[in-house]
Amino acid sequence: MAYPELQSGEGDFVSTIHKIGQRDFFSVLELGTIKDPQERKRVSQVVKDYDLSVGFGAQPIILGRNLNLNAIERDIRRFALQTLKEYVDQASELDAASFVIMSGKDTGDGDRLLAYDYLAESISKLCDYAAQFSMNIVLETFDRSVDKKALVGPSDEAADLAKTLKPSYPQFGLLYDMGHMPLLDEEPFEALSLLKNYLSEVHLGNCVKTPGSPIFGDKHPRFGFEGGVNDTKELVIFLKALFDTGYLSESISSAELPWVGFEVRPHQEETSQQILDNIQHT
Repeated sequence: MAYPELQSGEGDFVSTIHKIGQRDFFSVLELGTIKDPQERKRVSQVVKDYDLSVGFGAQPIILGRNLNLNAIERDIRRFALQTLKEYVDQASELDAASFVIMSGKDTGDGDRLLAYDYLAESISKLCDYAAQFSMNIVLETFDRSVDKKALVGPSDEAADLAKTLKPSYPQFGLLYDMGHMPLLDEEPFEALSLLKNYLSEVHLGNCVKTPGSPIFGDKHPRFGFEGGVNDTKELVIFLKALFDTGYLSESISSAELPWVGFEVRPHQEETSQQILDNIQHT
């Protein structure tokens, strides 16, 4: 997200990772599709050189290709599942520890329960497939009514879904994004309390709720962006809630640190370097 020119899956990933690794600040890198198999091999090596763990974010793929794991139509679900399995293969070449997905569009009240059943079925099949690579499947929650308008969704419903899947698929978990929280009209402590038993990853970020803004909705502006909801004050409150609900703890050893990542994107002539500087100095 910090390097939008790479989101097509083409470009110089290795040089970019050198820039990130040389900061000596990050320990995990979330990547997306990398079309060139040789570039994937080079990336796999350079992340090891910097001792970076890897997560694979399939959300842009799902959005870009309009994949829907909870579609009422069986053929649409099957196509989405088969497509994502192919990207799990790609993620395995990067030694990714996690594969992050999102649900499809919300169906509305009439078919929502059925859509949840279909989503659970699709996720269970994806978990079965990813198990051969010891890879976790992680579902990120999104807004339901503002921008992405996804099925999942509100934290109480996400927790109910995870409660259903977790006993059979312990490698399944949820990702909660601070930047999506205002779009869901949720509060940090309340939302994280609901999700605490199922959280695998957390994103820190911002959003804009001002109608008419060119980046209205879920566009990942930096902290403190004009018109944005989240800045340093909100970040401190959110981090405190992560400690208060147990996701973060001062007693956790360095070998088992939970994943907390930043998801931010340059806007209005900003550079990727400025965005990463903003992260480190917020």
